[in-house]
Amino acid sequence: MNAPNPSGASADALVDLQETLYASRQPTRRYLHLARRDWITAQIQRLAATTQAATAIEIGPGSGVYLPHLLNAFQQVTATDIEDAYLAHARNQFADEPRLTLRADDITASQLPAGSFDLVLCSEVIEHIPADRAQDAIRGMARLLRPGGVLVLSTPQPRSPLEICCKAALKRPLIWLARAVYREPVLPTGHINLMPIGRVQAFLRDAGLVEEDTHCSGVYLPLLAELLPGPALSLARWLEPRLLRGPGRGLLWTQYHSYRQPPASATSQAVPPATSPD
Repeated sequence: MNAPNPSGASADALVDLQETLYASRQPTRRYLHLARRDWITAQIQRLAATTQAATAIEIGPGSGVYLPHLLNAFQQVTATDIEDAYLAHARNQFADEPRLTLRADDITASQLPAGSFDLVLCSEVIEHIPADRAQDAIRGMARLLRPGGVLVLSTPQPRSPLEICCKAALKRPLIWLARAVYREPVLPTGHINLMPIGRVQAFLRDAGLVEEDTHCSGVYLPLLAELLPGPALSLARWLEPRLLRGPGRGLLWTQYHSYRQPPASATSQAVPPATSPD
């Protein structure tokens, strides 16, 4: 992540958690995280095939799940974080990879050169950044893009059942019950800034970016997911495309945005300021 860790857990504990999620024994938990990973890796592959694929940066690499995909698709990759523990993990994980640069940097006030990257990836970071600095973070990401470059961003939705349940279930004393049910690492989310999809889109437009794709995924069915994991997963997969097409989109857990920096010939055109709907 690229913000101070508000969950209270150590960076090592958070890395262990993130590595567990994609192979979780709990079907819904595994599906929720794999759906995000698969959408983002598909975007990386698409962009590598349609751009010059020279340089990419990941803001807040966490356990490093996307770094191999970025290294496979781009000639040079940078990863930044403000917590050195995450960078140290990536340094150990990719010690023999000369094309990866690791740097301490705060995306709300980045010291990296403007217009340096064809892809900026920021997955599950913005919700850890205080609300009064979130727009600065998105502007900072847009600033790093070359003309024609793309920002890929994901963040949870505030009205999703999973986020609502986490507010109660992942606080003491109930968190011990969640750990007993899942029988694998469970930590407070540290989500201090959950933004509705309209607000994220408004910030992206205000930063001068143009929408390419917006998507949502992830159905969590409280209690059913824990008590009847197989049927709950089948029902979740059935519900997801139906919710995505209608007003229930806000119930899906994760929102995704792919926004492009206009080409150099278009950057001189004025971009109208965006409102910030809820």
